[in-house]
Amino acid sequence: MLARQGAAVVDTDDISRQLTAAGGAAIPEIARIFGAQFVNEAGALDREAMRALVFSDPAAKRRLEAIIHPLVAGETARQSLKAEQDGARCLVFDVPLLVESARWRPLLHQILVIDCSEETQISRVMARSGWPRETVERVMAGQADRTLRLASADICLFNETESLDELASLVRQTALIFGL
Repeated sequence: MLARQGAAVVDTDDISRQLTAAGGAAIPEIARIFGAQFVNEAGALDREAMRALVFSDPAAKRRLEAIIHPLVAGETARQSLKAEQDGARCLVFDVPLLVESARWRPLLHQILVIDCSEETQISRVMARSGWPRETVERVMAGQADRTLRLASADICLFNETESLDELASLVRQTALIFGL
C-alpha cells in the first residue's frame, strides 16, 4: 500500500526467499553446512526440514542466519542504492524481524508497526500458511513479543478489524507523514 503511494519498498523477506529458492545464492552454502537433505528436489531450501531443525537447535539457527543475513544485507544495500539513484522520495524496508535485529534501528528514520492482537496474528498465519496453531505459536515464541514491537514503533497502525479499504485509508494518512 505504501508502494502505491509512491514509496520504494525493499522487502527483506522476499530477498531471503529468492536467496533460498532454486539457484539462489545461499543454496550451495546451506547444502555444504547442513547437508543435501535440506535442499529439495527442485534445488531450493526445504523450508519444513529447516524450520524443524532451527526450532529444535538454536546453534543451527545461528549457522543459518550467518549464511542468510550477510546475503540479505548485500541485496538490501543494492536495492536501496538503486531506489535512491532512481529518485525515490521515501524508502520503506519491509523487515519481518526488525525488532530482533540490532542492525536496523540506526539505519532507519522511523519504524512503522502494523499491529493486531496475537489471536488475530495466529489466525491469519494459519489461514495463509496452513500451519497448525502449535507451529505458529512456536514461531511467535522465537520472535519479539507484541509489547516490544509496539515499544519500538514511531508510528503504529492497528489492523485488527479494519477492512482492506479502511487499512488503505490509514496507510494513505501515514504516507503523508513520510512525504508521499
